[in-house]
This record gives sequence, structure tokens and C-alpha cells, in this order.
Amino acid sequence: MATRRAKGQSSAETRSAILDLIRSSGSVSRSELAVLSGLTEATISKIVKALLDQGLVIEAGFADSTGGKRPVLLTLNTKARYAIGVSLDARSINYVVSDMSGHAVDHLETEGFGRTAPPLVVKRIAGEIARLITRAKLAPGEVVGIGVAAAGRLDASGGVLRRSRVASDWEDFAIEAALHDATGLKVTLDNDGNCAALGEFWSHRLPADHDFAVVYMATGIGCGLVIDGGLYRGASGNVGEIGHMTVDLNGPDCFCGRRGCLETLAAPAAVVARARSNRELATALGIEHDGAEDDVREAFAIIARAAANGDEACIALVEQSAGYLADAVVSMVNLLDLDTVYLGGPGFADAGELYARALQDALERGAFMRRVHPIEVRMSAVGAETSALGAASLVLHTHLTPFRAGRL
Repeated sequence: MATRRAKGQSSAETRSAILDLIRSSGSVSRSELAVLSGLTEATISKIVKALLDQGLVIEAGFADSTGGKRPVLLTLNTKARYAIGVSLDARSINYVVSDMSGHAVDHLETEGFGRTAPPLVVKRIAGEIARLITRAKLAPGEVVGIGVAAAGRLDASGGVLRRSRVASDWEDFAIEAALHDATGLKVTLDNDGNCAALGEFWSHRLPADHDFAVVYMATGIGCGLVIDGGLYRGASGNVGEIGHMTVDLNGPDCFCGRRGCLETLAAPAAVVARARSNRELATALGIEHDGAEDDVREAFAIIARAAANGDEACIALVEQSAGYLADAVVSMVNLLDLDTVYLGGPGFADAGELYARALQDALERGAFMRRVHPIEVRMSAVGAETSALGAASLVLHTHLTPFRAGRL
């Protein structure tokens, strides 16, 4: 077992670090916790007693004896606390109820916010959350908060997500405060890439010393980074804008002010535009109409499904997009010395394996550390509810391991 530094700057930090070790271990004895954390067994016993008294941890059987009394195993009490995750999108709003292990126990999908004014959408969301809590038979005190995942960048307050590309009523709307007022629950907002990364971390019990990135593709392309058991956020909480890495100096102008950004060449809108430039292909796929963002996403899904089913023209389109993405990911891996990259989000739902294969090939050829350690590309196992479950994990992360959460 590798020893991890678990002593925090306060007793609360140390306690949450031990809770995190129990979470990632699945089941672990007090003596194993002492070895893993570097703390004394007396300190571990005191912390474990507090966690047991709070109902966050339970005793669950015995480990094999090593010559004396059989050690008692500890595990998370997954039913002790619950979190609500909301994935906010113009096309659909997804909700997840997560237990303390990061697994979904109930979910709901409703229509997106479309052109409806934010206050009316928040009122609807509050009602749908209330119905979901009732359906899951949760007592009010069992729900520790609501996490909201949406596209965009956090502003200086951290309570607003700005997209820049399309000005809208949501640009200056304080979602956290409005939803808190409507529900009485603490609300935490973050972008969908960060939420997806935390969803992987919690739902798969990944250890705190496993650093990784999740590349998230929906309309745009973003990235969440988990470093040393917490989200790496940067100066303003907006780390992960991989979509605005330059991959072609002579590429098209981007709304961010630069040229040849990854999003302009690899995002769904770019793939759909190239498909529509081939009239015969666009007609065959039924995607001739050049409409709004929602239309682009549906057209991209049609292209991706056709590629997954072997259509050569669509495979070429997806592989071109994947090639640009691979260039950006190799640079990211070289910069951060990562050994695992996950692909998540609706953009990878249909042709994700084609993207994963292109990225894996590029990393095996171009990653600087490829001869030092393996680098693996994996599809997110969270599934279609990636960002909603990740938003619930954001709440768990903030509430249960605040010393790792960054923005509280």
C-alpha cells in the first residue's frame, strides 16, 4: 500500500481525507487506514468514531486474520446522504439522484429550457426536483445539495456561466442563488467538463492519487482535470478549455478571437458543416437543413451513427474531427504527464470508439512519455447521464471532501 498524506490543516480536513480513503478503498480496516494515511492508529480510531457517529461510515464484516483478532472493515454508508444533479441544456434537462457512492438511484429527463426565460425555467426545475425527491422517498435532511452542470465559463463570482458565443438571458443570470431560493437547498454550479470528471472520480471509486482528464463533447469541446483527488481549476476556475487550443494556424476564425481553435475544426458544428458541403451525402443522410444549434446536434448524431455503422463518407468525417482532437489531447498529455484520458458527453455517444481509437493511436505515436508509462484512452462508463451524475458528484465532493473541492 502506498502512503498518502492525509493530515490536513484542520481536524475537519483530516477527517474528510480519511473519508475519501474509505470511499476509494471500498472497504478498509482501521489499521490499513493508518498505513495508507500515515496517521497513528489512535488518530484513525478517533476519526472513525466520529464518522460512525455521523452515520457516514458503517462497519461491514471482517478482514482475514493475520494472526490476531480479525480486523473490522469499514465502508461508506451509501444511504446516509444523497445529492441531486442537474444537467442544464436547451435541448433537455436531465436530473439524477445520487447516493453517497456516486451511483444514480433515480433519474428524470424533461424538456430543455429552449427560449423560456430563466426565472420560469428555475421554477420548473424546482418543482421537478421536489417530485424526484418524493419519488425517491428521501427525507429533506438526507439531500445535501444540488449540483448544476452547464456549458460555459465561470465568471468572477463563480455563480454564473457565460458562453460568449451566443448572448442570451442566461449570460448574467445567477443560477445558484435563484435555484437556492426556489428549493432551500445549497446549489453548486460548474461547467459540464468539470462535472463529468468528478462523475468518473466518484462513481468508479478512483483513488486520490490517480490523475486523469475527461474530454467532454456536446456542442463544444471542454475538459475536466482531476489532480491529487480534486478538480484542478486554475486562477478563475476555468481550466480545461481544450476547445480553444490552436490546432491549425491557418484555420478558421473562432469567436474567442483566435484562429484554428479545436472547436472550429472538430466540434459537431464543424463536422456537420463539412457534411452539408457534400450535397449528395447531406441528402442521403437527411441533414440538408441548416438550422439552429439543436438541429446541428441532431445532424451530428446522424453522421456519428452512420460512421459507427460503417458508412465510409461519415467515417472520414469523424476521423478528420478525431485527428484534430488527437493533436490537442497529445499536447495536453505531454504538458500534464497523464496516463489516462476519458471521453464523455453526448458528442461521443455514437462514434466514441472511432474517436478513442484515433486518440490512442496518436498517443502511442506522439506522447512524450509513451516509453516511460502506458497512456490509455477510455470511454466514460457513466453513460448518457454523464454531466448530471457528475453534477451530483460535485455536491458530494464539496460536502464530504471539502479540502479537495477547490471552490466552496
